[in-house]
Formats: sequence, structure tokens, C-alpha cells
Amino acid sequence: MKPVTLTTDRLLLRPFEPSDAPAVHAACQDPDIPRWTSVPTPYTRGDTERYVGTVAPEGWRDDTSYTFAVVTRDDGILVGSMGLVRIALLRTPERQAELGYWTAKEHRGKGYTAEAARTVAHWAVRDLGVERLEWLAEAGNHGSWAVARSVGFQREGTLRAKLVRGGIRRDLWIGSLLPSDLLPEPADSAADRAQDPTPYLPYPR
Repeated sequence: MKPVTLTTDRLLLRPFEPSDAPAVHAACQDPDIPRWTSVPTPYTRGDTERYVGTVAPEGWRDDTSYTFAVVTRDDGILVGSMGLVRIALLRTPERQAELGYWTAKEHRGKGYTAEAARTVAHWAVRDLGVERLEWLAEAGNHGSWAVARSVGFQREGTLRAKLVRGGIRRDLWIGSLLPSDLLPEPADSAADRAQDPTPYLPYPR
């Protein structure tokens, strides 16, 4: 897919560029990012350059992940990363993907991540035809869950011993967001959808 750029009132979501390497490297020195994400530790400058120069662009080109650098519109400061992974399921009847993100320490608590996540979720549903967007985080990652919950995700449960990190099996929280969970935006309409939705038959509660 050709990379796209999204905007919010305060943010620009654009593909990563080689010039982002210093800011990404600095942000990922915060121990909370490798603690709760798949960012390696130690996170070297070589890791950063490979990510912004090769991994992220190849994700767009090969349709394996769509990752955005989240920057402020007024001064271009890097706030964090937001993207869709496991998007191979978009090309199947499942029409699913997973939302992942991290936020630089100094920009947490400002609502930036939820703002970006909401925009990417609308783009995924409207333009890509996503019918189930998943969120996964290691159990105990309350900050990540607060963002997901504010966007409309519903937590569905705990996947026991699903994640292996640092040689230790860990539980994962899982949540999902369906198109009906999103508040409509002005640009959203049935005519804008990538394809007609698959009928949904929920189990009686």
C-alpha cells in the first residue's frame, strides 16, 4: 500500500522518515517502552535506523504493517508511534487487524495517543474495511488499556501464558473494537467504506 497521512486537530500521523531516528531513539530509552512493548532492550541507534529506514517503510510496501509517526502539527515534535499489525487478516473473510502504539514519556497524559488511536481506528474501518480491530497488552498495562478503553475497545478477557518475554511466560489482556463501537465522524458514510460489511450475529446474552 502507498503510505498515507492522517490528521487530527493537534496531530499529524505520517510515515516514519530517517530524520525521525534521533527522536525515536531518545523516546525508547525510557524503560517503560521496552517493558511493555516489543521494542528491544538495549535499544541502539542501529535498531532505530533500521526501524525508521527499513522496517517501517517495508511494512507499508509489503502490506505487513502500517505504522505512523505521531507528531504535533504546530511544531513537528514526535509524540509516539501508532500502527496496525497482523493485517494479513485484512485480505481474508476475517477482515481483522491489531492496533499497537507507544508514547514518549514526556507526552503522556495529554490525550495525544487516544486522539491518534481514534483516527487510525476510523481510517481502518472506513478505508480498509476492518470489521474487528484487536488490542493486546501484557496484563497489568493499565496505561495502554486506558487509551484503548477511551477509543471504544471492550476488554474481552485474559490470554493465559500467551506472551513469552525475557524467558518468562506472561498473561495478555485482549480487547476488540467493532465498527459499531466507534462514534461516527463527519467523513464516515456507507459510501466511503472499502467494502460492504459482513453480517454479524452476536451470541445472545
